[in-house]
Amino acid sequence: MPLTKRRRAMLLATGVMLPLPVLAGCSSDDDGPAPPAAWDIASAPRTATSGTGTLRWALDTAPTTLNAFQKTADTGTQRIAGAVLPSLYTLDARGRPQRNGDYLTAADVTSSDPKQVVVYKLNPKAVWSDGRPIGAEDFQAQWRALRGTDEAYGTARNAGYDRIAKIEPGDKEHEVKVTFAKPYTDWRSLFTPLYPKSVMGNPAVFTAPATKGLAVGAGPFMVREVSDGSVTLVRNPRWWGDRARLSRLVFQAVPAEKRDEALIAGRLDLAEVDRATARRIRATAPDKRAAGTGQGSSAPGKAGAPEPSTGGREASGAEGGATGDTGKATGDTDKNRSRTRALSRFTLRKALDSAYTQLALNGTKGPLADERVRRAVARAIDRKALAKLVLKPMGLPSEPLGNHLLMAGQPGYKDHSGALGDPDTNAAQSLLADAGWRAGDAGRQKALDGKTDDRGRRHSAPTATATATATATDPATDSASGTASQSASGTASATASATNTERPSGAAPAAGDAGRSGRLGEAAVVRKKGRPLVLRFVLPDDRTAAPLSTVGERIARMLEKIGVRTEITKVPSESYFRDHIATGDYDLALYSWPASAYPATDGRPIYAKPQPAADGSLVVEQNYTRVGTDQIDQFFDQALSELDSGASRSLVSRADSRIWAAAGSIPLYQRPQLIAMRKGLVNAGAFGFATPRYQDIGFRR
Repeated sequence: MPLTKRRRAMLLATGVMLPLPVLAGCSSDDDGPAPPAAWDIASAPRTATSGTGTLRWALDTAPTTLNAFQKTADTGTQRIAGAVLPSLYTLDARGRPQRNGDYLTAADVTSSDPKQVVVYKLNPKAVWSDGRPIGAEDFQAQWRALRGTDEAYGTARNAGYDRIAKIEPGDKEHEVKVTFAKPYTDWRSLFTPLYPKSVMGNPAVFTAPATKGLAVGAGPFMVREVSDGSVTLVRNPRWWGDRARLSRLVFQAVPAEKRDEALIAGRLDLAEVDRATARRIRATAPDKRAAGTGQGSSAPGKAGAPEPSTGGREASGAEGGATGDTGKATGDTDKNRSRTRALSRFTLRKALDSAYTQLALNGTKGPLADERVRRAVARAIDRKALAKLVLKPMGLPSEPLGNHLLMAGQPGYKDHSGALGDPDTNAAQSLLADAGWRAGDAGRQKALDGKTDDRGRRHSAPTATATATATATDPATDSASGTASQSASGTASATASATNTERPSGAAPAAGDAGRSGRLGEAAVVRKKGRPLVLRFVLPDDRTAAPLSTVGERIARMLEKIGVRTEITKVPSESYFRDHIATGDYDLALYSWPASAYPATDGRPIYAKPQPAADGSLVVEQNYTRVGTDQIDQFFDQALSELDSGASRSLVSRADSRIWAAAGSIPLYQRPQLIAMRKGLVNAGAFGFATPRYQDIGFRR
């Protein structure tokens, strides 16, 4: 099953970034500045750092493997791989691949007829930490392990590797020649990270647990220790590039819901946080400049640029308890002041994440199997209002996302939502009527069949597993938007990230809080042959998933306006993806996908038309909406084999337009990325698409 590491199995994760070194420079395609809020780092020259120190960086969970190509690899695996292994190509702030000069002096397609041939010219200084030069045998071992022909590897990826015919040494020393059996536009995605032949040449080592460590690497850092809950990296003495400014880099597993306490206790230096923690950090800033903005300080890798200009804080003062005459009130105030002082050691960095949240419509059964009903639901959704609800409270651009395959600012990005149509209640109702769903006198009822209490608040009629009452939460923490990326077998794991338990000022009430702004009006539920149109909206049920609940409640009220009733079913977060999204046990759902620099490769398994298997089951790959067309598949297949980058992007655009028209997945917004960073730490922050140049991260002198 063709998957990539950019689509790893993670749900409700704090990020799905592949943190690899980012190089200065621009590609030849679509040059220009990054869009607003693409990244936000504290940039400083390497010489301004102390040249020593330990950075403690939070992970959601301890990695179970250090092999990024294993099925159980997660974000922690990716971060560690980025610091200790070769990355032939890295990404800039606009998500464009950049040749990594530490490993490659050149890489070019030298022939396209009769076969595509790519020649990699390796940096002569590039060696593994055991002293052996990086060479063709490492490329060969990785290809053989990942091409999908040896079941002993059980690899999570073969995309691109399955198109290679052979790998051999080049005509000159330090050259590797790769010949493809079929043209492959995303050849730059291959061999990143690159593992030594000692790992890829042995299935037992390939599948070894993280506790076995990684004996050989070739990055600015190397693995020193893997213990319960942490992985410690130290400088690689054989590293030939710029010497790492940190002496140690410790990736520490800290659950999202405990991250604020770890920051306060001084156990972390860098961590993605929820909006509640972000607000408290901003409130401690002495002036607006210290509060941070969502705009990057300089191009990635360009050390020495000034730090970014900053936006205003949302509120002045710390979020402490009220003072009063009781000892308890005084004690609470003292505690809050102490917490505020602790958080004042950090600054907030924010950007739009390289992941987006979508509304998924299951097209395999029930009313949503009819494309007209899916389109009606989609056209009832005010995506701009939802983006504003989530992003505006943090001062981030609040435009909805208009593309399934590219983020704003990426080369080739275009808003194709017009293929579906603008939000339009009348048009949505007409589509429903055309599909046989009409409102009649017998169908008039309260939208959620609810009752009102003495305050006029309406609550949905309960079922064993359903509730339509929202927790009063802050939607802007979309670090908890479910991020679904795949393992190669299509399985997924779930981890939680923190959210706020407060509702932002000005936010609309949840369905169960309708009385705060007046009782919700009655709606005519549309019916077909006497049966009401009711959709089961599955959402994760815990505090860390609060943003999805808030957005889900808003969507439910939008659908109410066209006579579509939703039954919001809350399920445990740990089973949300595994037991519901992956199995198709839902009508509507919210989760997120990471964006990709290689949309032709990474987009196909997500939107490919499901195919029947020999046993009668449906092979969906990662298309969990089960909505696809032959035409979409054809556009992806053509884009994958088109070596002209402009022509390939055009085909990807055509595929995206058809995905919109099929109305199985409705992109809503890019997620906010909120990073707490210890003051004095530089060349780190909210990277967005761009990813760290680990050897440049350090503490100011």
